[in-house]
Parts: sequence; C-alpha cells; structure tokens
Amino acid sequence: MYAIGIDYGTESGRAVLVDTRDGREVAAAVHAYENGVIDRQLPGSNRPLPPDWALQDPMDYVEVVKRTVPVVLKESGVSPDEVIGVGIDFTSCTMLPVKADGTPLSALPEWRDNPHAWVKLWKHHAAQPQADQINELARQRGESWLPKYGGKISSEWFFSKVLQILKEAPEVYAAADRLLEAADWIVWQLSGVETRNACTAGYKAMVQGKAFPSRDYFAALDPRFADVVDEKMSRDFAPLGGKAGGLTKQMAEWTGLKEGTAVAVANVDAHVTVPAVKVTKPGSMVIIMGTSNCHMLVGDSDQTVEGMCGVVPDGILPGYFGYEAGQSGVGDIFAWFVNNAVPPEYHEAAKKAGMGLHEYLTDEAAKQKPGEHGLVALDWLNGNRSTLVDADLTGLILGMTLGTRAPEIYRALIESTAYGTREIIESFERKGIPVHEIVAAGGLAEKNKMLVQIYADVTGKPMKLAGSGQAPALGSAMHAAVAAGIYPNIEAAAEKMGKLREGAVQPIAENQAIYNQLFAEYKTLYDYFGRGTNDVMKRLKKIKLEARGEA
Repeated sequence: MYAIGIDYGTESGRAVLVDTRDGREVAAAVHAYENGVIDRQLPGSNRPLPPDWALQDPMDYVEVVKRTVPVVLKESGVSPDEVIGVGIDFTSCTMLPVKADGTPLSALPEWRDNPHAWVKLWKHHAAQPQADQINELARQRGESWLPKYGGKISSEWFFSKVLQILKEAPEVYAAADRLLEAADWIVWQLSGVETRNACTAGYKAMVQGKAFPSRDYFAALDPRFADVVDEKMSRDFAPLGGKAGGLTKQMAEWTGLKEGTAVAVANVDAHVTVPAVKVTKPGSMVIIMGTSNCHMLVGDSDQTVEGMCGVVPDGILPGYFGYEAGQSGVGDIFAWFVNNAVPPEYHEAAKKAGMGLHEYLTDEAAKQKPGEHGLVALDWLNGNRSTLVDADLTGLILGMTLGTRAPEIYRALIESTAYGTREIIESFERKGIPVHEIVAAGGLAEKNKMLVQIYADVTGKPMKLAGSGQAPALGSAMHAAVAAGIYPNIEAAAEKMGKLREGAVQPIAENQAIYNQLFAEYKTLYDYFGRGTNDVMKRLKKIKLEARGEA
C-alpha cells in the first residue's frame, strides 16, 4: 500500500508517493504557485502593498493537488486502489478568511481588491502593532498562557493577523464566516470536512489545555473581538494522525484517486518532519532549514523558555511536550544577497564555471578560514522570531572595509544564521532541556556542505542529515498511513518509514574556538540592538514609513 504526502512550502507545493512498508519514495512532483509570494501588489492590481506584507492566493494550493497527484500516479504506475491515504503539511501560521462553505473571500469579485481578503502567509509581518497589543494586554492581565509562548506572541501568528483584519478592514472581518489556517482549509477542500488541527491551534492560536484565552481577554483587545472563537472558529481540535475524512468526489476526479481515500488531519511542515527523520525521543533538535529555520524539540517536562514559539503537550509526538523555536529569515537572507548585492564579475565567473551563483559563492566562501573575513552579522533581515520575537528588528553587517568581497559577506550571513541557532539552543539548555545533537532537514542542509559544517562548528553539536530530500512530505505520508490504519501510531510509522543518513558531521575543534569568540561578539550586538539598549533599527523603520507616507 502507498500514501501520498503533500508539502506546502513558501513558493511551491510538492507531492510524494511513498511505500508505507519502508518509506521508499516512489515518485514526486512539484508545482510552483502561479502567484508566488504576493508582497508588492495584488494580482491584476497596480496598487502597491505596504511594507511587511506577504500574501498568497489560496487557489494556488488547490492547483498543487490537481497538478502533482496525477503526475505521481502516472510516473509510478501505482493504481489508485493501492493508495490508502493523503496527508498534508503547511507553512504556519498561514491563514485566511472564508465563507461558511469554505470559499475564500479573495475568490469573490467583491473582495478581490482588498488585500485583507487574501491569505496572510507565515512571513506577513504587518501585524506587529496588533502583536504588541496582544502581548501588552496579556502582561497587564497576567494571562497564564503567555509564558507558554516565551513571553511574546509573534506578528506571524493567528490572532495577530486576525486582529489586524478587524482593525484595518472590519468589513472583511464581518464578511468572513470562518477564519482558519491554510493547512486546515486545504484539508477541508480535500475531504469536505472542516477540521482544526491541534498542532497549529496549540502553537499559533494560543490554545493551552484545549482552551483558547478567555472571552474577557478578547473583548479587552476590542469589544468586536469578544466572540471571535465562537463566531468564526472552532473549539474542537483534531489529533495529529487522525482521519479528517475521505476524499471528495470532485477531488477524486481531479487527482485520479479513489473517492473516500483517507485524508489525514493537517500538520505543520516543521512538526511533521520530526518523525520523518526518526526522532521519537528527547535530546535531538530537528531543524528544518529553508527560507526560514524551524527548531523542534520534544521533552519530558513543561518548561518556560525565552522566546520559544510555544510548548504544547502532544504537539509534535504523543506523550511528550513539544517545543518550537525559529528564525524568520535564513535561505531568504542568502537569496536577498545573491539577488541584490553580488557584482557582475561573480555572475560571469559562475556562468563560466557552469555553476549557479549560490554554488559559486559557497565554493569561494569555503576557501576562507573561520574569522578570516573580519565580519559579524545579525540575521534579522526578516525580523527575529526566537528569542526576541520582534519583527521590527532589521539586519546588520559589521566589520566591512573597502577590501571586503561578496564571498566573505555570503559566508558571514551563513554564519549569522548559525549564531542565531546557537542562541536558541542555549536558551533551551539553560532550562534543562537537553540538545545532544542536531538533525537537519530541508533544501539548505541537503545542498550546502559548508553551511552544515559551519552550524556544527558554531553550535558545537554533531549534525545528522535527513535521509530524504522531501522530509516534510514523507512525514505527511507517514501521518496518512496512521490515519488510514496501516500503523497504530506515528512512532510505529517512524520506525519503518523514517529516514536518516548514516554518520554525522562533527564539530572541528579549532573552528569551534574561533567561532566561540565570534559568537561572543554576535551576542553583544544581539543584546545591544535587540533588547532595547539601542532601538535605532526601529527608529530607522519609522523614518522610512514616514518618508513613504505609510506611517
């Protein structure tokens, strides 16, 4: 029997057909979203979006299903009768407003020109004022759930984005019958059943002990917000590995699968990866490395960790407390540099060498010894998710001279993201949550050996690599196998279907010694610019917005 895992990323979605006996990946297909990340203007519109907006078109998500599933069936030769389930994972928090039947507001002509009617992607940071309000009120009231999220709710999370809709577009808020995660929305489209997965509810919507914050709290944010949960959401949460429903007749026709095929409860791309790399016990930090980094841990105890994205019982694996942290810019930072700051000579040299620009810069950067470039950078070009939880922070590169060259800056940016990961690891270790090793998954870890070695050297932890280049999709297929009854639980599925490469990348002692010095400098800058001593980054942002007439 086979299962299909569909992984929804930032730029595209991919489907992988997996043999449930051993996790063998039989076929895969990728579909890039037609409208991609909408951060400049809405499709068909010339009106620019404000800074820090990041939207998507939900119909692109449906196209992923329609385009990829038939391809993996055709390429594999597997009969639809042999496919027992479909599972999906998604970037999060990615949310949208819809009508009672699941129709997205952005698909309706009367709302298409209103940006608040579209999907707010995980990296939509324009809700920072609302996040600040949520945090300040929670601190004033002594809300017991706030420490479970490291003391700060992010602008990336569910209620920050919903409150922004209410404040800035109350007509959109009023028109929305349901507000939900894109992960749950696509499962609704697949199965015809609206479910709310326990994972995103716990980590992104402030659900602790199966309960949202109180009605009084929401009313104190805004009287119109008092009944947001009961009017536009749900208090019922579906467990990970559960069955949401069966594939609808329409989806069966589009995909070629059988009507009624089991559809698993939705999951988050980072969380679903943990069992896919055979991590089922405490001590291993799983990092999903891509446009951003997500750091996942399971532990035996419930601890409060500065800046963590959340701790949720059974949030990743049953029987453990699941911890999440993250960095909101990693691969995006490297892409920004390559797209905007690399001189023509490097483009020409890469072309002459028959290499991509990232690959060429990596080869050149690998020739440098740690510390040789004299640079240290802060990895905040897309804000800071953990441990500061502040989207208004911005990037910094210190130590440049007229002799500084592009490969040196490229290496310094990679090192900065490794320093950010070390800061996160140390915040967990200070609370007694062990991190003995790192298991890395995702495109960056797969493609860049230098980056993996730098992370091992900076953190002092051995780095293992996922055995699959499609670990989230594999994890989703594993959950589909559980939902279909092939395995009794996700641990049993991980034993048979999970994949991990043999061996580990070990830290190099002499490199560690230098990186310890550089991390101390990073930490000084981190605290100085990130903890209120010098808020110049925020002042510059304010001046920018005022100059653009957007303040």
